[in-house]
Amino acid sequence: MALILSGFVFSQGGMYDTAFAQSVEFREHIDAFDGYSFKYPQNWIQVRGAGADIFFRDPYVLDENLSVEISSPSSSSYKSVEDLGSPEEAGKKVLRQYLTEFMSTRLGVKREASILSTSSKVASDGKLYYEVEVNIKSYASNNELAVMPQDRVVSLEWNRRYLSVLGVENNQLYELRLQTPEKSFAEGEKDLREVMDSFRVNKVAA
Repeated sequence: MALILSGFVFSQGGMYDTAFAQSVEFREHIDAFDGYSFKYPQNWIQVRGAGADIFFRDPYVLDENLSVEISSPSSSSYKSVEDLGSPEEAGKKVLRQYLTEFMSTRLGVKREASILSTSSKVASDGKLYYEVEVNIKSYASNNELAVMPQDRVVSLEWNRRYLSVLGVENNQLYELRLQTPEKSFAEGEKDLREVMDSFRVNKVAA
């Protein structure tokens, strides 16, 4: 069971950011049982049964969400995030995992993916974290059963930015995942990065 500590934290935004910018308030989610915490926009809602350990999404931009994935304690024995290799090697693994999850059996679907950045940081808790950003585009045919190639017009279905923060504690790998439409990324980047920066993995009492 998770211990939820909710509080308001005002983002460091100014009224000069954009003509319609508003300060975003954050709540803090602390899972003392599984050993992690992060801040999230206070108007985001939790969705249960989404498959991840925890899942929140924007109630208005349905393609914008966050989740936390944790490796199985019985099948993993991580000592450090460096067990994944370099940040670049970890980025390749993250991208492969995304593409595996998004694999489609529909005819005429094509995915284009690229790693935008990889980095490492030592956070305020003294622990090492990796950060990975990828872009994935999905294209689909509007008539996948057409015989003639000219009748199978391929168009963009979606274009998304995925941001991951990876950390290790309790011999497990933790991954905070953020998803946002690419067209919305620039507008919400500051808040998304605040969520990323807030992610911490914590020792669980035996």
